[in-house]
Amino acid sequence: MQTINWYYQRLKAMSPGEVAWRVQSCLRDNKDKLLLKQRQKARSLSVIFNGDSDTAKTGFHVADASLIRKSEMVDEQTEQTASLMARAEKLLQNRFTFFDLKDKFLGNPITWNRDHKVGKDTPMIFSPSIDYRDIREVGDCKFVWEPNRHHHLVVLARTYHSSRDEKYAKAVAEQIESWLDQNPYGLGMNWRSGLELGIRLINWVWAFDLVKDSQAISGEIYQRFMDSVSRHIWEIDRKYSRGSSVNNHLIGEAAGVFTAASYFNNIKNASSWRDKSKEILVREIMNQTYPDGGNKEQAIGYHIFTLQFFVIAGLIARATKRDFPEPYWSRLEKMFEYLDKLSEGGDNLPNFGDCDDGYVLDIGSNPHAVKEWFAVGAALFKRNDFNTSHEDTETLNWLPGLSRQDACISFNNRKLCSVAFEQSGSYLLQYGELNSREQISVVFDCGPLGMGTLAAHGHADALSFTLRAFGKDILVDPGTYDYFSYPQWREYFRSTRAHNTVVVDEKDQSEMLGLFLWGRKAQANCLSWEPSDVGGRVTGEHNGYAALSNPVIHRRTLELDGRQGVLTIKDKITANDEHSIAIYFHLAEDCIVNPAGQNHYTINIGRDTVDIKLDSSLDVELHRGSTNPICGWVSRDYHKKEPSVTLVGRCRCKGDLLLVCNINVGQLSK
Repeated sequence: MQTINWYYQRLKAMSPGEVAWRVQSCLRDNKDKLLLKQRQKARSLSVIFNGDSDTAKTGFHVADASLIRKSEMVDEQTEQTASLMARAEKLLQNRFTFFDLKDKFLGNPITWNRDHKVGKDTPMIFSPSIDYRDIREVGDCKFVWEPNRHHHLVVLARTYHSSRDEKYAKAVAEQIESWLDQNPYGLGMNWRSGLELGIRLINWVWAFDLVKDSQAISGEIYQRFMDSVSRHIWEIDRKYSRGSSVNNHLIGEAAGVFTAASYFNNIKNASSWRDKSKEILVREIMNQTYPDGGNKEQAIGYHIFTLQFFVIAGLIARATKRDFPEPYWSRLEKMFEYLDKLSEGGDNLPNFGDCDDGYVLDIGSNPHAVKEWFAVGAALFKRNDFNTSHEDTETLNWLPGLSRQDACISFNNRKLCSVAFEQSGSYLLQYGELNSREQISVVFDCGPLGMGTLAAHGHADALSFTLRAFGKDILVDPGTYDYFSYPQWREYFRSTRAHNTVVVDEKDQSEMLGLFLWGRKAQANCLSWEPSDVGGRVTGEHNGYAALSNPVIHRRTLELDGRQGVLTIKDKITANDEHSIAIYFHLAEDCIVNPAGQNHYTINIGRDTVDIKLDSSLDVELHRGSTNPICGWVSRDYHKKEPSVTLVGRCRCKGDLLLVCNINVGQLSK
């Protein structure tokens, strides 16, 4: 019955046009299944390429060889080079690190169609018929797909390009060959998702270009490789995500096609594939981001993910003399500005919304190092105000048309200012100086639940906030943790009680209908915004509890006096009847909490101390790493979680209620 309800709700989210398209897609898949054997037949290079050519004409180079190919880099054993080679050596042993797996041996040759977390092989059947959400049948699709994105091939290729050691190029060729052996066109999980094909295409282009002069990918391997590249592009092009499914997937699909069709530019149909994908990218950067630069999915992780796609595609367009229009670049700069501002308060970004650790290319010291992408933004837009340094420029070496010399790095400890991103619904109350202990940053979420009818990657977090002081996390958004393996944990990390906001009658503000599906959605609005030199004040309201049989409206005001180091939280509950109220404060995992009086707690983090006083009408509970109920956890990375302390204040109200809580970080200049 639950499954039937999910399909019914999913159908309700679709327009008539989308329903018609999905029916047509089912008919196409049935036809594809009948033609599969015929389509799997190997094709000669003369069939793959235009004209009489039997080799690819490449449209650009992924990096400036003169800046990278220096044998002295290895001789000097710089820290970055040594780290790169150490990673490559593990990959030569087929040992991978992703999610919560560390140095996991994936077999020799690698078993590509397996969930290596639980050791479960995935079915080698017609790809569209696979339900990738069914963990009983296929395992956790994330653990299947992650190594098949082939990020690691770029690590091996970079190591070859820097060291000139043929063993790394040979490993790239061998792993591509084993992948082709195990993944015939149209069968298995690795042909199931257009996004996965798109990411793999981008990594294939980078790896191929960096090892091309070694001739490791040649002869029969080369022919099979180019055949698969062509099939990847064709498969994505005819199945682009549409309707309610349009989100970061469509961006990744189009970026993959644009990259491969621009690089292998004499593949048959390359020009039409390239032009169509370019049109999608130009359209979707506007459709999927707000004018202030925020991502409409309301998920910081996917903001970073899509930003990388847009940067890579834009640089390729410039390198091939087919530049994107100016509005594309203006919106991309806004995306950088948004992310840069959210990064100012400390080393960690707030974890608003879903995050599955997705990234496009492994071309830096750490694929999750956001500051390396700020260096890219600084180079692209000649911005010396982005939050980065000269140590964060490795990524620049491996992108077309950019180099370390392009980076505009400044070490100015600029003042932190309060700033509003009104369309995105993100409001920052800030005080102090960047890269200094004397700083405090509050990020207030007063935006939509997510993008479109599904709001797939949003969390029920209206009027939640995070707090960073001294450059450290104090109050955090606990993150995501899981998508498919543990439904109860998926539900918790998306829930209202997993965020620093108010819960009424133990219910979520918005209605969960599935792992990536919401029904009724809370609408949040900013009622007033008053920034000041010491922080300022912001007030927001949401109607998520207006649907209760006895409606409730929650209004929250945050006021920061940064000079005094005081944040005041005022929660006004407007109601007519009796309700249970709970207010949650999720502390970073490094925080040590000690009682200091009635509803008064001291929070020690390193040598710094923060005081928090909850309203006297609240009965306060402390949870740390609890599983019944689930509470007191922080997930910084996908499939990783750590115990942390959550303070929960509870009371009952009959009619209106005002709760006032105070957080004091002390004199910041001490």
